[in-house]
Amino acid sequence: MSLTGKKRYIFLTIIAILSAWLAKTSETLQNTINNNPAHSPDYFSTGYSKWQMNEQGTVKNKLNADKIVHYSDDDTTRSIRPVMLFYNEKNPPWIIRSETGLLSANGNVLLLEGEVTIERGKTKDQGPLTINTSMLKVQPNKNYAETEKWAEFINPPNKTTGTGMSMTYIAPIHIEFLANVRGNYEKK
Repeated sequence: MSLTGKKRYIFLTIIAILSAWLAKTSETLQNTINNNPAHSPDYFSTGYSKWQMNEQGTVKNKLNADKIVHYSDDDTTRSIRPVMLFYNEKNPPWIIRSETGLLSANGNVLLLEGEVTIERGKTKDQGPLTINTSMLKVQPNKNYAETEKWAEFINPPNKTTGTGMSMTYIAPIHIEFLANVRGNYEKK
């Protein structure tokens, strides 16, 4: 075999090795592009507002948030500074604020994280109400909320505190503390 023939074989061998390497690199790059990282957002919104109506066409509840981020892998939605308003007939709405929130895929559970404040304005029968707590689990479809954390119920000039709380925020309104209940009440 001549020197020119050997050069040809060496050249073809180098080309074959480079082709195999490029094919493998291209396949790896394509797999990286096609596979989204786990728990990656698929959309987001800033200045978010959502209304839900009842059967009569009036607003049942409303959600406002500075920002929401939806995740496609588990269909959950994370919210930053969410504010939920739950409307009741002839009474001011319940307003629930928190630092962050996580809405389940089916929309049946909203976990409010960090400091949570629940407020309702004055009605004709009662003064304004405020509840301070943290880590609140809200079930919007059942008009129900609960926490295992410390909670404080303020109905000026009265105040009740306890560990763990459950509440139904439609008529008849029911608020229950679960443990270590203490209160300061004004005497009439």
